[in-house]
This record gives sequence, structure tokens and C-alpha cells, in this order.
Amino acid sequence: MMALTHMTKELKWIRTLLAELSYSNGKSNDEPTKLFSDKQGAIALAMNTVSHSHAKHMDLHYHFICEAIQDRTIWVQYIPAAEMMTDSLMKALGCEKHEKCMTDMGMS
Repeated sequence: MMALTHMTKELKWIRTLLAELSYSNGKSNDEPTKLFSDKQGAIALAMNTVSHSHAKHMDLHYHFICEAIQDRTIWVQYIPAAEMMTDSLMKALGCEKHEKCMTDMGMS
């Protein structure tokens, strides 16, 4: 949940900066930014707007993410850890996985 919160803060800041710079990539500004996570529990908490008693210690983070989803700033989507593009930046990879990550990032 903490990683989703930090990434949501960064995405909101970047979206605001791009809007101030009048940047347009051809997409609607109302379209949410996809945020990929491999933590299914955190995604389930974020997508369910019902208050959870076991999430009281994360209350501010939880509500921040839920609000960002509801106002269409972000959309959280599950992706298995093995398919994360950032793996190529953090781990030594075999040729096949390295090529896939490079393609996914639009660098091939």
C-alpha cells in the first residue's frame, strides 16, 4: 500500500506539471494513468471503497489512493512480478527477458 501511495503522489505531480506546461500526447487529460502493481492485496484494498477495520493504520494512504482512483487520476492494474518492466533496470536478466523488457519500454 505504501508503494502505491508514493507512486500515486508522483503521478499526480507529473500530471499537474504536464498540464501546466500544456503538454498533450493526443489522449484525453481525463484518462487515468495506469499504475501496475504485483500486490493483489493492496489492489483489492484500493479498489474497494468500503472501510476496512484491519487497514486503520493505513487510513490516510488508503483514502488517498481510493480518491485518486475515483477522480480518475490513476487506475491500478495487476501485473505479475515476473512481467514488470522495471526488472531490466534492477536485475541481471537473460537475453530473452531483457529483449522483452526493452520492447515493453519502447526501446527496441
